[in-house]
Amino acid sequence: MPSYELAVILRKMTRPETATVLKRIATQIYDNNGLLFGIENLGQRKLPYRIRNHGMWNTEGSYFVMKFDSPTSSVSELQDEYTRDVDIVRMGFTRLQDLREFECTLEEELQPPAYRKDVQELLQKGKKKEMKKWEFKTGLSYNPFTT
Repeated sequence: MPSYELAVILRKMTRPETATVLKRIATQIYDNNGLLFGIENLGQRKLPYRIRNHGMWNTEGSYFVMKFDSPTSSVSELQDEYTRDVDIVRMGFTRLQDLREFECTLEEELQPPAYRKDVQELLQKGKKKEMKKWEFKTGLSYNPFTT
């Protein structure tokens, strides 16, 4: 299952109400065959602009980030459920990329940049291709326009 990150802005509420909303969001993830790994509270702050959602104007919100694994098909269902939730002002899903592993040696890093493999590969990619010389399409073996 791919990993996702869910950024949520909740409307301004008391702590017990916020806890119930977060619990409701987490149970919806579990119900759609997801595994929740963590919830990070980014605090309560003013929104960058007034946001109207479900008939209410919101100027402040609580920001949360949730990391979870879920099947790809269930993300659209979660998004649909969260857009209908009255307590969620804004939300966004981001698919997390797998980290690439690479081997780095001290000897290679101590070399000057021009001698490193990755820099040489970048230089090869950046070289301009030679342009073909323009040819007259006259069908003659010589150029009739030069004297």
